[in-house]
Amino acid sequence: MTRAIILTNGLLATEDAKTAHGLIRESNRYRIMGVVDVVNAGKDAGVLLDGRFRNIPVFATIAEAVSAVQPDCCVVGVATTGGIFPGSLLEDVKEAITLGLSVVNGLHDLLTEREEITTLAKTYSVTLTDVRKPPKMRDLHFWTGEILAFRKPVVAVLGTDCALGKRTTTRFLMHACRVAGINAEMIYTGQTGWLQGGKYGFVLDATPNDFVSGELEHAILSCEKETRADIFFIEGQAALRNPSGPCGSEMLISGGAKSVILIHSPKRVYYEHQPSLGKIPSLLSEIELVEKYGSTVIGVALNTEYCSLQEAENYQQQYEEELGLPVALPLEQGVEKLVPNLFALVAKSKAAI
Repeated sequence: MTRAIILTNGLLATEDAKTAHGLIRESNRYRIMGVVDVVNAGKDAGVLLDGRFRNIPVFATIAEAVSAVQPDCCVVGVATTGGIFPGSLLEDVKEAITLGLSVVNGLHDLLTEREEITTLAKTYSVTLTDVRKPPKMRDLHFWTGEILAFRKPVVAVLGTDCALGKRTTTRFLMHACRVAGINAEMIYTGQTGWLQGGKYGFVLDATPNDFVSGELEHAILSCEKETRADIFFIEGQAALRNPSGPCGSEMLISGGAKSVILIHSPKRVYYEHQPSLGKIPSLLSEIELVEKYGSTVIGVALNTEYCSLQEAENYQQQYEEELGLPVALPLEQGVEKLVPNLFALVAKSKAAI
């Protein structure tokens, strides 16, 4: 496995570093050896993220990291609004190249389109990988409708806003199902899913809109053909009603997801914390909206930002009583509470086939 360090430009403890957070938690593509973040240098990245020691040190400089852990490459670990390199991160990339590191970039700001960077990479014989580089037209797929005959359960993991942990919860669900004896697979739809080693999926926001539905359908059908999985989880993006990037209907309609796990942050008032984007509607109204698309919310997961453990548990109990649905606290308790409903979907599917 390729040895990698993550560059976060002082943003490791913020939502902008969610790509880094995903890689710190798990990656089947890279062996994460450390993080470069001057603000949090000297700490363990896992402890900083969620209190779990993972033996992933945070270094102040790239040179220090290279000397200590001898990585093969560096991964740009931030996902900023607009996908532009923040602060001095581009200078960090240049330094990494001069130190002999290949660079993997998940931002929309493509390194392979910067002549200065490509020249530098050629000089130092390293590679540049832009995960969000749009695929060539000949490699894309149109929606065929074949998914309409698909009989195995497809579950979309959606959120009432961005940056709530949809990808993390999706991976938790996949692993929990496997522990319970259910053959589960994940369809990734973002750059971090690919960076974590996802085999089936595509980067939705780097795909021309005409092909999003087709790529989603193709990923699900290809995954089933090759894995014969019992259940398929689609990683959601943004939110159905987030005005800065409404997304989710593709999963329900084009991806045939008749079941939904919905993630909500009880204390988040505005979309992306910005009053200009408007208030987030109630959890109940989001569930009703999902039903208008012909799908059913079978469980809820809570993002417990700004909550004490007691507050989180109080919200959990409140929503379970109000909605009549299992409510999980993924980071605090895991997602096992949601598995019985998933098991029921699989059993029903097998009985019908």
